[in-house]
Amino acid sequence: MFRQSHTAGSVLTEQQEEKQEVQRNTELISTVHKRSVSHLKLQTMEGSTAQDEIHQEEKVRSGSSEEGQTDLKQRELRLVLLGSAGAGKSSAVSAILGGPTSESDSTGPETPATDCQKRRVMLAGRQVAVVDTPDCLCIERPAEDVHRQFSLCAALSAPGPHAFLLCVPVHRPSNLELQILETIEKVFGPEAVSKHAMVLFTRMDRLPEDVSLDEYLDTERPDLLELVQKCRDRHHPLRPGSSVEELFMKVEKMVEESGTRFYTCPLLQEAERRVKEKEEEILRSRREEGKDDLEGIRAEAEKSVDDLVVEGIAELCVSTPDTSLLRWLWDSVVGWLLWLPNMVRGSALLGSIVGLFVGGSLGGAMGATVGSVATEVGRRKQKTK
Repeated sequence: MFRQSHTAGSVLTEQQEEKQEVQRNTELISTVHKRSVSHLKLQTMEGSTAQDEIHQEEKVRSGSSEEGQTDLKQRELRLVLLGSAGAGKSSAVSAILGGPTSESDSTGPETPATDCQKRRVMLAGRQVAVVDTPDCLCIERPAEDVHRQFSLCAALSAPGPHAFLLCVPVHRPSNLELQILETIEKVFGPEAVSKHAMVLFTRMDRLPEDVSLDEYLDTERPDLLELVQKCRDRHHPLRPGSSVEELFMKVEKMVEESGTRFYTCPLLQEAERRVKEKEEEILRSRREEGKDDLEGIRAEAEKSVDDLVVEGIAELCVSTPDTSLLRWLWDSVVGWLLWLPNMVRGSALLGSIVGLFVGGSLGGAMGATVGSVATEVGRRKQKTK
């Protein structure tokens, strides 16, 4: 009996020890796991913080919040300015951002911008961003330039603009403005114009004082009226010294009627994705250097995205002729001019031939130049006879 009792007690003691050992091992594993998780969190905290800050900045730009859609006055207002050379874009930028708005020198040339540029300012508690596009945005030029400018325009206005403002001088014929709107439709989509574009009339000091803008459009300027109708009758006169608050109200109404927080399309979505990737990359690098400037980092990231795939611009892309070919052609033409008789009668024909040979807008310009030179040489020959 004693031996059986002793054996039973030994078994019980061994079971208790095993149970305690299992409990100790479980506690040890739990402790190691907690420490591993804590270490992992410490390693990823910097990257997570960077992403969180970028996402918070993105909420401000997009206008989203936990409570739902915020009022446009509480989020960033993004405007893209379009227009040909001398359309008054510089005056429009100054007026919108609170700078000088004088148009007294409206006949003088504006300083052309070679690249899309973005300026931001805080107005009445609201962030306003203006993307100023170059004068040559929607005219023929080398394909590389076309892609670069539209890529920059998309990146600078990402995640999407609230309005495309087409600057149109009220006193000038609308030669390129309709083409600009058509190009915007091809690149960004039809609704970029039908729901988010507005004509911004500049040089309003040229309009007679006794004539209203609507009357002027209806009776004297069917070309300008066509632009307004293409933008669903949305237009605004930009007068020197006037407040732009009315313009902002029209933009807010346009956005509300569109049913979206801002305009977007595949190109703008890809631009935002690329900008965010670059933004996170720069932020991680700056954190290692002890620098932290989200606004500056965002601007740097936007400017780096200049190689997006842009559809609908084939008609704007022209090949750049080889300079040696142009030199040979010019030398040959000059040689012909020295020997061909009756140059006055044949000058126009010669210019046309040159234009057809070179092709494109460059061919037309060169043909016109050759024709003019031929005419002048022919006249001089006639005088010397």
